[in-house]
Amino acid sequence: MYVVGENVTKKIKDFVVLDNISFSLEKGKVHGIRGHNGSGKTMLLRAIAGLIKLSDGKVVVDGKTIGKDILFPEDVGVLIEYPSFIPDYTGFQNLLFLAKIKNKISEETIRETLNLIGLDPDDKRKFKKYSLGMKQRLGIAQAIMESPDLLLLDEPTNALDEKGISFMEQIIQRLKSEGKTIVVTSHDRDFLQEVSDDIYSISEGVVTKWED
Repeated sequence: MYVVGENVTKKIKDFVVLDNISFSLEKGKVHGIRGHNGSGKTMLLRAIAGLIKLSDGKVVVDGKTIGKDILFPEDVGVLIEYPSFIPDYTGFQNLLFLAKIKNKISEETIRETLNLIGLDPDDKRKFKKYSLGMKQRLGIAQAIMESPDLLLLDEPTNALDEKGISFMEQIIQRLKSEGKTIVVTSHDRDFLQEVSDDIYSISEGVVTKWED
């Protein structure tokens, strides 16, 4: 299995956010996680991404334990909660700034990614002038632009209209066809059924396999 969680537990003071969760996620598939706000689904993605320190248990990605062998998954794209960018930069400028951290992709790849997710790379509007839907699309673009093997998408359809949701479904299917492993959370049952190979339900920090 590509991503494995063993007895994953996260407590904040006396509150149990993730309650002894174990799971196995196969490489090259789309794994859906459904839950209401506050159910723990965002915290679970943070655990997989190495963005929190677990109270107990471990997460293993591609055979390496997060926080022990590596701090973060070695090839991961992340969209968690609301995307935040430099307000006075354009969308293209923001992605170019992020891309320089690893220097893995060219300006042309950034332009192609923006076009793919429905934003104009030559749009001179600054991020602070973007609509909520445009901000969400830019967040998706930064997660996928370096073509990571593992994608963690937290409520990717937030602020998207019906056309945008359909577009998101197409993007996820395209990424799956390229062999990417995708973990996507949503409260939208229909969206998850459309894109996922398997679906887990999370409530009060407890995960169960959802059999429809």
